[in-house]
Amino acid sequence: MSRNILSHLLLLVLVITLFSVVENRASENNFMNIVTETNPLTPVWGGNYGGTPPFDKVKIELFKPALESAMAENLAEIDKIANDSATPTFENTIAAMERTGEMLNRVATIYYIWQSNMNSPEFAKISREMNPKLAELGDKISQNEKLFKRIETVYNNRSKAKLTFEQKRLVEDYYTNFVRGGAKLGAKEKARMAEINQRLAVLFNDFSQKLLADENKYLVFTSEDDLKGLPQSLIDAAAAQASARKANGKWIIVNTRSSVDPFLTYSERRDLREKVWKMFINRGDNGDENDTNAIIPEVLQLRVERAKLLGYPTHAHFRLAVAMAKKPENAMDLMLGVWKPAVARVKEEVADMQSLADKEGAKITIEPWDYKFYMEKVRKAKYDLDQNEVKPYLQLDKLREGMFYVAGELFGFKFTPVTGVPTYHADVKVWEVTNRKTGKQIGLWYFDPYARQGKRSGAWMNSYRNQKRMDGEVTTIVSNNSNFVKGKEGEPVLISWDDAETLFHEFGHALHGLNSNVTYPSLSGTNVARDYVEFPSQLLEHWLSTPEVLNKYALHYQTGKPMPKEILDKIEKSSKFNQGFATVEFLASALVDMKMHLAGDQKIDADKFERETLAELGMPKEIVMRHRTPQFGHVFSSDGYSAGYYSYLWSDVLTADAYGAFEEAGGPYDKKFGERLVKYVFSVGDTIDPAEGYRKFRGRDPKVEALMEKRGFAAPKVVGKSKKGKGRN
Repeated sequence: MSRNILSHLLLLVLVITLFSVVENRASENNFMNIVTETNPLTPVWGGNYGGTPPFDKVKIELFKPALESAMAENLAEIDKIANDSATPTFENTIAAMERTGEMLNRVATIYYIWQSNMNSPEFAKISREMNPKLAELGDKISQNEKLFKRIETVYNNRSKAKLTFEQKRLVEDYYTNFVRGGAKLGAKEKARMAEINQRLAVLFNDFSQKLLADENKYLVFTSEDDLKGLPQSLIDAAAAQASARKANGKWIIVNTRSSVDPFLTYSERRDLREKVWKMFINRGDNGDENDTNAIIPEVLQLRVERAKLLGYPTHAHFRLAVAMAKKPENAMDLMLGVWKPAVARVKEEVADMQSLADKEGAKITIEPWDYKFYMEKVRKAKYDLDQNEVKPYLQLDKLREGMFYVAGELFGFKFTPVTGVPTYHADVKVWEVTNRKTGKQIGLWYFDPYARQGKRSGAWMNSYRNQKRMDGEVTTIVSNNSNFVKGKEGEPVLISWDDAETLFHEFGHALHGLNSNVTYPSLSGTNVARDYVEFPSQLLEHWLSTPEVLNKYALHYQTGKPMPKEILDKIEKSSKFNQGFATVEFLASALVDMKMHLAGDQKIDADKFERETLAELGMPKEIVMRHRTPQFGHVFSSDGYSAGYYSYLWSDVLTADAYGAFEEAGGPYDKKFGERLVKYVFSVGDTIDPAEGYRKFRGRDPKVEALMEKRGFAAPKVVGKSKKGKGRN
């Protein structure tokens, strides 16, 4: 998730590292002026919609001078505020800080988009050099003593000043972020913190590049017998991938989840299932030049050292101090409370699969590469539901229209495709978002749905330009990015039910950004506590299965007919099917993440720690972590979800309970709760404590029982409770 450039850089202080900026400020400014005039990445964005990123003007060699120019300008802006002789006030200090870094925000936005979507060996060289420089800028800001004294003065006087609630919250956030960035440390400690950040920048970048290299691998199949059991849509996609790599007449399974999961679900070739599974699950763990295991222990040691410099016993305590959970113990209580019933469910699922395999005379013991294959067989046997029956109705383009329908019904948004807006790839399309009643422009939504070399795996949302109105309205710009695999030219892309849920999930993040209605960009949109930010997105997943969406947009790609009621009924009846697997593979990752960051100074061998921790937890041997440690980009390519992967479960407590409010009222499109959802959740950003915002929406605190009911588990004896608290993701 993104934020205004200052807050983003303060996060980078904890994520990336340091570099030495040219000390001659006059020469810096001269260089800045020269580059601004000649570098097309630095000027104010032009075109309609308040300006859009000039992706059509990007050249890799432009990033370094553009970033250096923008950083020099930002430092000059910061120095001006820090050296202001006037008494510190909200306006001349905090609001002034909110106005800094406009050029850097523009350039860095394009830079990070390129890093995630269009990476290359040439770009990797630039990022390895520039990420430390960006972090050094963050350190210079957060450790600027004059600047912090001004912020501290405003913070200490906030009760006496005539500030709005939003302004007070912004002041508190600035003060907290500066303290967490090292503002109160002594000179020696500040220097060491800078060294730590410098090294982390290199490690994060190296982890990301190594993982990307493994994700660009693939398996080539040459015989039709290799395709036995695969649906035609997957065969077509594999052929298209082969054709794109000039391997006509062959089939390629790429190393991304949207390609691997369906292969594991349908392939009747057990030997090939094992091969594909190992390719995917061993990313970053092959003992070659792309192995990430040596990076992990150093990252962990640097994180705990930094946490102790700031007065926290572990990195987990440091991270959760500004989260809803507040303490690692609260997150652990929730996870362990759900873990036991989830493992018990897995044992039932495996027993069902083993029984079916035995009846078929397979003469095997269920292994991880068998799980999805036999899970699908059990689903068909128990519920007469074959995912191959469902997938022909799940066209990517139609489901996108279904998302637009939900956004219209819940939030009054209208999406209209636009042309003439520069994009970084031909696959990227753009929509204008307006209020469907008034026609008022709200924002732009970019959609980049397909996998490609140089694009990181997974699915995500970005904010290109945060909503704000401190100096007038701006056009909010957000994106959704996925890794669906293209099929035949001209044929619709068919996706799985899980992928459809992910599509709605990420769109929920985008709607969180588009609904934002606050004054200051640092408090805007998705700039909320890490374990709260997934709540709006997970909540939106529920609308995929509503009859209004399925009847209108789940249309057969050949006949155009809606999904029959009997299939809809089967989907509903099987909604809690396989929740053991889904919960355990996630929780295993979340628990290993948390335990690694609670281990303190312990020297950790990543593979050994993962193995021993899972054994202590009683991890079923038929399942692996959703993200094994050597490929855990959420945790080791940045600080993003470090000691925070539990957030998805924490947020899902809210999600399950919140959707219950709609079910108890007039249904998922109930106007009353829709308005409350906008007012207290989607529009408020971080202007209100998330726990308080939830209470205002729901009328009470969330109940964990809703989560257990959603997943079909017995209620846990001990769970974490949502605590009051604020923080930033």
